[in-house]
Amino acid sequence: MAATENDSYTAKFTDGPLEGKTIRTDFTEAGEPQARLTIPAASNAKTYLYRRSSGLEFGESERPSAVDYRYVEAIVG
Repeated sequence: MAATENDSYTAKFTDGPLEGKTIRTDFTEAGEPQARLTIPAASNAKTYLYRRSSGLEFGESERPSAVDYRYVEAIVG
């Protein structure tokens, strides 16, 4: 189970329409947290764009276990 935890982390949404919600997401191939996340909204035609912010939480690994994301915009299309 430890290998799975090292391959992913919790993305925490600190503001915007998903404020207070979290999702589990994978690190990049370089082992870094994703710089931005595009999350589908309830409507199939809309997604939310979030960018990584400075908040990091660490567990027993040198990689973060949780990363804060800030809302940028809703994308309709």
